[in-house]
Formats: sequence, structure tokens, C-alpha cells
Amino acid sequence: MHSHTLMYAKTLDEKDRLSSYREEFYLPADKIYMDGNSLGLLSKRAEKTLMQLLDSWRTLGIDGWTEGAHPWFYMAEQLGERMASLVGGGKTEVIATGSTTSNLHQLAVTFYRPSGKRTKILADELNFPSDIYALKSQIRLHGLDSESELIRVTSDDGLTLCEERIIEAMTEEVALIVLPAVLYRSGQVLDMEMLAKAANEKGIPIGFDLCHSIGSIPHELHDWGADFAFWCTYKHLNGGPGSVGGLYVHEQHFGKEAGLAGWFGSDKSKQFDMDHTMTAAADAGAYQIGTPHILSAAPLIGSLEMFEEIGIEKIRLKSLELTKFMMGCIEEELQDFSFGIGNPKDASRGGHILLQHEEAARICQALKAEGAVPDFRAPDGIRLAPVALYNSFEDVWQTVQILKRIMADETYKQFKNERGVVA
Repeated sequence: MHSHTLMYAKTLDEKDRLSSYREEFYLPADKIYMDGNSLGLLSKRAEKTLMQLLDSWRTLGIDGWTEGAHPWFYMAEQLGERMASLVGGGKTEVIATGSTTSNLHQLAVTFYRPSGKRTKILADELNFPSDIYALKSQIRLHGLDSESELIRVTSDDGLTLCEERIIEAMTEEVALIVLPAVLYRSGQVLDMEMLAKAANEKGIPIGFDLCHSIGSIPHELHDWGADFAFWCTYKHLNGGPGSVGGLYVHEQHFGKEAGLAGWFGSDKSKQFDMDHTMTAAADAGAYQIGTPHILSAAPLIGSLEMFEEIGIEKIRLKSLELTKFMMGCIEEELQDFSFGIGNPKDASRGGHILLQHEEAARICQALKAEGAVPDFRAPDGIRLAPVALYNSFEDVWQTVQILKRIMADETYKQFKNERGVVA
């Protein structure tokens, strides 16, 4: 059977052991959703637990902190325990708290202690801007120059990074390393084990941004020796817009004073003593700052059930099959239209495809108008994320057919080649 036909896509869907989970989600009517790497879809389970938490506020008032099916006072720790397997951390090494950037600030101010020769932060030129903004501001807080003290490892192709080059940059001047696990544009998965081992050998603390990797690929952060990590939960974890983030701290650092202290970082048995001398939690909970965002964490209670039922390894396997099928369809159907595939074609790719085209912005608008929801990344990137939990192989085939029609009929020319306010 030809491998890039609608019939073959249907055959793959019939064999797909995860296909039943598609029914768990609210799929946009008459649309093919390929933007789960920016915002995952709402599931019925996430909706249910959100409503349960809302009801606990309605019926219990302040007693919701300690009563009900999901007492609010312990939610951050319980969700952290449940996310631990997704990052390869111990149950006490993970906490649900804050946002991506607030967690990065907390971890950077805790682990970045410039002294003597060691004053620089090592990052990369392809990282998401928010991480770079945060790291620059941390350098400035120490009275240092953010341009000269932030090292950004360069890329030869503007898409991928070379791990050996990153390791070469781990010099005696580096005080902290912060890198993405999966690059947000190209989807390249960095060899975190190699990088963590090198950093450990050189005595430099290293942390990873897991925003595009958690829920998409397996991790073994504890065994790899990563010092810390941070992430959002609204992409592959389907926690909803602005859902609470998460962080991991290796147990070897338990007892290390958090750079930014706050009441909810207390030992829970001591928190309400109201003592002005803080007794910090003995685990990752110590790195919380503010009161847990209960209603923004509630959808995760339901969403994480599916990851626990399936296991991240099976999710990863289907994800690789979906993206492989998509690349095959693209190469066969779009060869006449000057598209490039910017993501790694081997297993070092994450959960999305990067299509490149000089008319990318208007092509994305045309795709949306035709019922396929992509994601534009300047200057020339079309990100397409077939998500294992709710996208089918037929979705992939149909998306490529829509792209082919847009290009053949030149309907994309009806749109301006510029991004929207939110891209």
C-alpha cells in the first residue's frame, strides 16, 4: 500500500492504540487543530476537575484549603508528585507553582551566584526570548553588564544547536547554564544527559526549560544530574491558558536557601506559626513564592490522568509516528512549492514539525481560513504539531492536502505576509 494516501492514514488510525483518547477532548468544530505545542485543547477530564474546584470554593469557602476532594493547601505538592514521572524526577523534587518565567527567576536568583572569574551565564541564541529577558535581568541585578556576561552559543543554520559547541563554551568564567530541552522553533531535542554530565564535571549548575518537551518526550532529569528545570503546562500537558507552571530541583540541593523567599515556601506544618524566621520546606516546595493558583491548577488534576494511564513512552512513540507520516506527506505532496523542513528528521525532533517558506505568515492565515490551525514563527516558520492524544493520521493527511490546495490555487496571496498581534 502506498504510504502517503488517505487510505493508509485511515489504516494507521485503525491500528492506533491511543485513538480512543481523541474522544476525551473538545475538538474545534470543522477544524483540524495543529497548534497543541502552543496551547493544548481542553479535555472533558480537565473541565470536570476545574468545575470540582470551583464547586469547592462555592460550597466550602475558606475550608476548601483543607477539606473536599482536592484540598487546596496540598495541591501544589500533589500535582508536583504527579508530574515527577514526566520529567524523571523524584516525587519531592517537583512542585506545581508559578509560571515559566517566574520559576526561571526563582531558580536563577538561587543558583546564579557570580564570584571571582565565574560571572557569566551560558545560554543560546535560539532560545525563547522570555528566558533571555529573564537571564539578562538577573545579570543586571548583580550590577553586571547583561550583554557581555550573557554568552549565547551560536547556531550554524539558525535552526539547531551543536552540543559539543555548548560544552566548549562551559569555561571557567561560567557561573550558570540555562538551555531549552526542545528548541521552540525547530523542535530539536538537545542531548540533556550529555550536557548535564559535562556541566557537572565542570562544577557549573545547569537547568533546562522544558516548555516544549514536558508531555511530549521522556526525561530522566534526576539520573542525568540536571540541577533544576522549569516549564509551563498549557502546551502538551493541556492545562489551559495560563495554567500553573512547574519546577524541578535535584534533591542534592534540598536545604539550599531560595533566592526569593515567600510564605508558601514554608514547611507546611510551620507555615501558620506566623514566625518572622522562615522554616523552609525540606524539598522542592521551598521554591514556591506565592499562594497556589488553585483555579489555574485545577484542570491539570484531570489532564494528568491521561498521561498516567498511557505513559509518556507510548505518547512519544505515537508522536514520532505522526511527525514521520507528516514529513513523508509533505515531501511527496508539496515538492513543487519551495517548502523546507526545518526540524531534525531523525528521532532528535520533538513533537512538532517546522515548515519553512518565505510566504509563511500569509500561508498560516490561509490555512486557518481553510480550517487547519497552525502556528507562525517569524520570520518564515510554520509550526505544525500533531498531538498524540487527540490528533489522528487522517488529520495529518488532510492538513497537507489543504496546504497543497492553498499553494496550487495561490489562495494565500489574498492575505498580507505579516503576523497577527498574537502569532
